Amino acid sequence: MVGEYLQRNGLRTTLAADGREMRAALDTSDVDLIVLDVMLPGEDGLSLCRNLRASTHRNVPVVMLTARDEETDRIVGLEMGADDYVVKPFSARELLARINAVLRRTRMLPPNLQVTEAGRLLRFGQWRLDTTARHLLDEDGTAYPLSGAEFRLLRVFLDHPQRVLSRDQLLNLTRGRDAELFDRSIDLLVSRLRQRLRDDAREQAYIKTVRSEGYVFCQPVILLGESA
Repeated sequence: MVGEYLQRNGLRTTLAADGREMRAALDTSDVDLIVLDVMLPGEDGLSLCRNLRASTHRNVPVVMLTARDEETDRIVGLEMGADDYVVKPFSARELLARINAVLRRTRMLPPNLQVTEAGRLLRFGQWRLDTTARHLLDEDGTAYPLSGAEFRLLRVFLDHPQRVLSRDQLLNLTRGRDAELFDRSIDLLVSRLRQRLRDDAREQAYIKTVRSEGYVFCQPVILLGESA
């Protein structure tokens, strides 16, 4: 029923009953977005979403569907890499609107914006980021753990230094958004990340605010090598 509604509204739709059929569709078709049900036979939607983010299809946006309405379930879904989360029962119009919103954000991105692979050690200013352990290292080697949202945002900045990124670009590139990453609350996450980096709000030595445009990461980034 959902597939038929989306087709009637101009979207090319491929249906898959489980993870095996989904992977086959991804290997044979150009897919712009995945609507993924949590409750599936065999491998569930959360596991599929997590595996997608580690595969060659990592950049395909995902909208999760679920009957679970607990806040923790929504956060888990977004932490696994979903771009949006729709709770059953839902209207087909709402789902279509969510799909179109995610597609708009995706299409706003320049084609050369990508996110680096895990397993690297990156130096910037007085800090290093271990992308395997997902923590910051200061000059003394002391490790500071990051939340999932903080890590993803910092990694995006380090992949695109000295480049202005809009809030919509940051929302999309961080993928797996948690409950904090909606609308202009990206500003709050930037503020938290500045505190982690001990970046003075007035000097803005690491993350500079560009009025009416977004943010730019000011420091050069050096790849030190592969992390353990």
